[in-house]
Amino acid sequence: MMTVEMARATAPLAEYARQARSGALVVTLHGKPVATVIAVPKGADWESLAIGSHPKFLAMMQRSRIAHRKLGGLSSVEMRRRLGIKRGRKTAKNP
Repeated sequence: MMTVEMARATAPLAEYARQARSGALVVTLHGKPVATVIAVPKGADWESLAIGSHPKFLAMMQRSRIAHRKLGGLSSVEMRRRLGIKRGRKTAKNP
């Protein structure tokens, strides 16, 4: 992961976007992270980007994870099995 202090971040945004292709770029202010420039995954759509970074959605997902840990639930593999859904093609997130 690369970092750049805000006061030294004088390159055009396009340059930082190019750098983000090889890994996240964290912008810091007095050594503390304030922003991150990350590459958009290939094939991502606007709706996924907007929802995936929305604070209310992230909070809902966190509550769901906590409830699942406490109360249990079905894995995605088990849900597919019960519904008779075959596993789709493999992706980086779904090996």
